[in-house]
Amino acid sequence: MKTLQLVPLTFLLIFILSCSHSDQRQSKVQLADTLISYKTYAAPEWTNLFYRNEGWFGADGVFAVTLSGDESIGAGKEDSVFMYFSDTMTGTVVGDSTVRNFKMVNNSFAWVREANHEKLDLFLKRNNAGEAVSYFYPNTPDTQDGEYYWFGDAFVNQEDDHSINIFGYRVFDKSEASWDFEIRGVTLITIPGGTREPFNDHKQIDMPLYMNIDSLGTGTFGSAVYVNTKEAGAPHPDGYLYIYGLVDPGKNLVVSRVQPSKVKDPEAWRFWTGKDWEIDINQVQPITDRVSNEVSITPLEDGRYLLVFQLDGIGEYTCVRIAESLTGPFGPIQKIWHVPEITEPPGIIPYNAKAHPVLSDANRLLISYNTITFDYFNDILKYPHSYRPRFFWLEIGE
Repeated sequence: MKTLQLVPLTFLLIFILSCSHSDQRQSKVQLADTLISYKTYAAPEWTNLFYRNEGWFGADGVFAVTLSGDESIGAGKEDSVFMYFSDTMTGTVVGDSTVRNFKMVNNSFAWVREANHEKLDLFLKRNNAGEAVSYFYPNTPDTQDGEYYWFGDAFVNQEDDHSINIFGYRVFDKSEASWDFEIRGVTLITIPGGTREPFNDHKQIDMPLYMNIDSLGTGTFGSAVYVNTKEAGAPHPDGYLYIYGLVDPGKNLVVSRVQPSKVKDPEAWRFWTGKDWEIDINQVQPITDRVSNEVSITPLEDGRYLLVFQLDGIGEYTCVRIAESLTGPFGPIQKIWHVPEITEPPGIIPYNAKAHPVLSDANRLLISYNTITFDYFNDILKYPHSYRPRFFWLEIGE
């Protein structure tokens, strides 16, 4: 993967990022484990693509991979990009204040074409009655009645005929309350290379990647995938997939690794203890904290790695940390973006920020975050555009 290039900035006034609501800001700090200089600004050309009034009108999740498996910066300019979403709002928005035929499904997807021109086609699966339905439902030996999928990150396995592999979390609603749910397990969903919608030939396999560790907490692997192979364009390849996970409480980030050819073999996985790679998932130890359930890891031109996340999972700041290794240690939190929508009615809640290298440019990184409200099932009927992806650019200087 191409690294994010460092480009000169011509501004003279340099200051540490404050809590400003402006769409453009600049910062410079003299610390080796932070971004030295950067600026952030809104990406309305991307945000507006997801402002829809018919059919698909909102979703979260927002992951993207090229069909070739190239994860370099800007790879989407030369390739089709598969973008997929978790919970998806469907119906007809009327006057930005009401929704007809509202229904939430649990996943949808888009093809991003000519990424340099920000064009994409959004897709919903429909049943014979024309109603929106999910593309993927849990269907494994461990699946229990009433479960559905939330998605984690994905990768294209170039050693498996370019199959698309998505980490899915089996979720169960414990009641009708908006936030009363539990995650029960992790599945690897494999879409054979060359397959197109509705993906009927996909496969699902239960993976022992759910954590319930007395000394640490509970969580899942799949928050981010870094493909550290030469074929994916990694600048320092070692032939492994690095799969990151999230453990609560504390929003602790953990990491595992496995070779792409052995990703479906639980015995081949190893978990980072802070000192070594161990086969026992219960030995895993955090490499940083206060991150979000979805994150991203991006290589920088100077050899460091950029972690992008929403502070504490759900909050008003999109942040970064810097490390010299894929296993950390990571530097201090840098708040790079104060979400402007936080002041919008009926009370916007931002979450799960991440970067999208394949949709980025050589000198700037495209970052998304999701927005929701506390009582979203009722709020969506009055504020239908409150639940959708938002985007901004991070431009890094010398």
